[in-house]
Amino acid sequence: MDYYINIFQNLIAHKENEIVEYKKAENSFDFDDLGKYFSALSNEANLRGLEFAWLIFGYDEKKHQIVGTSYKDGEGALNNLKHDFAQHTTDGQTFREIVPIEVEGKRMLMFKIPASPRNIVMKWKGIAYGRDGESLKPLNQSKQDEIRRQTPAPDWSAEIVPDATIDDLDEVAIAKARKMFKKVHSRIPAEEVNRWSTEEFLSKCELMVNGQLTRAAIILLGKMFSDSKLRPAVAEVTWTLRDEKQDVVDYEHFSVPFILTVDEILAKIHNLTLREMPGGTLFPDTMKQYDDYTIREALHNCIAHQDYTLRQRINFVENPGFLYYANGGTFIPGTLENALATNGPQRFFRNACLCKAMVHFNMIDTVSRGIKKMFTEQMERRFPMPDYEIDNEKKEVAVRIYGNAIDERYTNMLKNNDTLTLHDCISLDAIQKGHRIDEAVAQDMLQRGLIEGEAPNYTISLSVAKASKQLPGYTKVRGLERDKIKHMILQYIQNAGADGAKRDAILEYLEGTLPGRNTKEQNQILLKNIMVEMREAGLIDAIGKFWIVRSGDNPPKKDSSSKKG
Repeated sequence: MDYYINIFQNLIAHKENEIVEYKKAENSFDFDDLGKYFSALSNEANLRGLEFAWLIFGYDEKKHQIVGTSYKDGEGALNNLKHDFAQHTTDGQTFREIVPIEVEGKRMLMFKIPASPRNIVMKWKGIAYGRDGESLKPLNQSKQDEIRRQTPAPDWSAEIVPDATIDDLDEVAIAKARKMFKKVHSRIPAEEVNRWSTEEFLSKCELMVNGQLTRAAIILLGKMFSDSKLRPAVAEVTWTLRDEKQDVVDYEHFSVPFILTVDEILAKIHNLTLREMPGGTLFPDTMKQYDDYTIREALHNCIAHQDYTLRQRINFVENPGFLYYANGGTFIPGTLENALATNGPQRFFRNACLCKAMVHFNMIDTVSRGIKKMFTEQMERRFPMPDYEIDNEKKEVAVRIYGNAIDERYTNMLKNNDTLTLHDCISLDAIQKGHRIDEAVAQDMLQRGLIEGEAPNYTISLSVAKASKQLPGYTKVRGLERDKIKHMILQYIQNAGADGAKRDAILEYLEGTLPGRNTKEQNQILLKNIMVEMREAGLIDAIGKFWIVRSGDNPPKKDSSSKKG
C-alpha cells in the first residue's frame, strides 16, 4: 500500500495533465463519465508512448485537498466494476488496477488505466475520447489516424538467429513436423511434401527466411541446447509434482524442440482412470482424470503466447486434483469473456511466426476456438471449469485444469439437466467455487430458479437441488434442523445474559451445526437470515452489535416458520 501512496504523492506534486486526472467523487460518479475518462486517458497514454495513465478519486485538485471518496465502497464492488467496464470498451480492455488507499485518514481510489494497444483507438460505447486541456471531448480524427498508423510491435519469434543453421535443428523433430503438416494440409499431395528439401519445407512454414532460421524454428525444432542461441530469452518448461501439503515431490526441466518435448512433459502426468456411475447406473463409465485435448491445448497455448523477452520459464505444476499452467505475458484477448465470446480469428498474436508454424503442425489453431473448447470438454465431462488467473500488471497468465469434482451437486446437475448452456455452467461453476459472478447474470439465474440467496453469497437453488437429486443435502437447514439452530441461538443469547451476544460469537458457537459444505461467508449469510426470522417472530432483538432475548414486557411471538415433530 505504501507503494501506491508514494505514487499518489508524486502525482500531486505535479500539475494535472493529459495522462493524470483528479476527481472529488466524494459519494458517487457517473458510470458513462468514468468510461469517457477511461477512453481519453488510455488514448492519451498511447500517443505519449506511456504504458498507463491515472485517474484519482477523492482529491480536490483545485484546492489541493484530500476529500476522500465512498465510491464503490462495498465488498467486491471494484472487481464488478472492472468486469462491467470490459463490456463497453475496445477489445474488452479494463482498468489495470483499482487500488483503494488511505491518506490522512480518508479513503481514496487510484484507477490505473492501460494505454490503448498499438494501432488501436480506445473507445467507450463505440466513441473514442481524448483530452483538450481540461476538457473531455471526442478524439479528433488526426489523433485517431496517428494511433492507427503506428508501426505494429515487432514479432520476436520471426527475428532471424544469425548464427543458426540447419545443423542446429533436430531431424526427428523435422520428420514429425512434416507428418503433422501433411495431416493439416491434406489437399497438398503427400508425395509433393516429401519431395521438398528441408530448406523448402521450412520456408513454406515461414520458419526460414532467405536461407536463415527464425527464433520460432529453434523453439519448435531446435536440437537440445540450441536454445542457447536465443539468449537472453528463455525457452524452457519446468514440470513440478506437488503433494497434498504442496511440498515438491519431483521436478524436471524441458527445453527445445517443443514439438517433441511436449509429449515428454505430458507423459509425466499421473492421469488416473476414473470410474463413475452416471444416473445411478450399475454399469460404470470409465474416463481419464484429464482430457487429452485440454491438457495439451493448455500447454501449447503457453508455448505459443509466452513473452520470451521476459526471460521466464513456463511453469507446469501437477497437484492432487488439478494441473496448473503459467506463462509470462499479458492476456492478448484482454479478458476471458472476450476469449469465450469471440466469433472469429484473433486480430493480433504476440508470436505470429511461432503461432503460424504451430498451426501448420496441428499444435494450435488461430480461430480462437481452443479456450472455448477446453471449457466445453470440461462441461461434457461434468468437471469444474478451468480457472484463469490473468495478471496484466505482473504480465502472467495462469490456468487451472481440474481432474476431480469439487461439489457433487454441480456434477449431478450437469448429468441430469441437459438444458444448461455453456455460460450457465460457467456461472454455476463459479458459484460452487465460491467465486463472484456478474450481478446481471446472477439476477437472470435467480429469475430462472438456478440459484438463490443474496449477493455476493449465492447458493444452489431448490429447483436445481431437485434436478441434481441433492434435496436431502439442500434441506439440511430446513425443517427440524432449522428449528434446532434457532433453539441453540436462543439458548446461547440467554446464557450471555443482559449484555447480549455478538453474531460472530454465535457463529463460532454453531460451528459443526451449520452446513459443512458451505463457505464461512455462506454460513454468515445463513445465520443472518435465520436471526432475521427470529427477530421478526419476536424472539430476539438487537441493541447495537449485541443480540438479546426479547423482554417479558414484549413476549416472543410464536415462530410460524417452525413445525413440531
